[in-house]
Amino acid sequence: MSALAGNRATAQTDDSGLPDAADGFTPLEPIAPPALKFTDAKGRKLSLADYAGHVVVANLWATWCGPCVDEIPSLAALAGQIQPFGGLVLPISIDANGAQAVRPFYALHMITSLPVLLDPDGDNLDVLNADGVPDTIVINPAGRLVARVDGAANWNTPRVQAFLRSLAQAQPPAKPDHVMAL
Repeated sequence: MSALAGNRATAQTDDSGLPDAADGFTPLEPIAPPALKFTDAKGRKLSLADYAGHVVVANLWATWCGPCVDEIPSLAALAGQIQPFGGLVLPISIDANGAQAVRPFYALHMITSLPVLLDPDGDNLDVLNADGVPDTIVINPAGRLVARVDGAANWNTPRVQAFLRSLAQAQPPAKPDHVMAL
């Protein structure tokens, strides 16, 4: 059953406005990410694995969701800030009308820095075990889930940018001394 068939696709609200996303992080020990599946505007099937090697901020959202509408400009601004070190913002819309809803929304809000990514059945809400949108996860370049924010937040802050940059700059674990390179 898709999330849109029930009452799960509700907007999460935050009465205090948009807090710094860094204050809302639920930090996680790096774990395997959820198996999010989505398409681009041309219908090409994608998953988080397609973005391996990048810091990824994946956001489930909808054009009809007030908190999402408040949050998306900060994600659009963040995209430009993290692009120089290979960071990506992946806004995955759960709008039932797919690109027909997202493209005009982007045009109205002058959003040009974000891709049109779609999950019109809302299946990713179930994958994330999310109560609603917005819901955002952060994936490190090794492809591991490291943080999550449920609800709307301001993503374009110095603390968020520093956190994401630190993920990009993290060195892979050193090889043990007894392992010889071939």
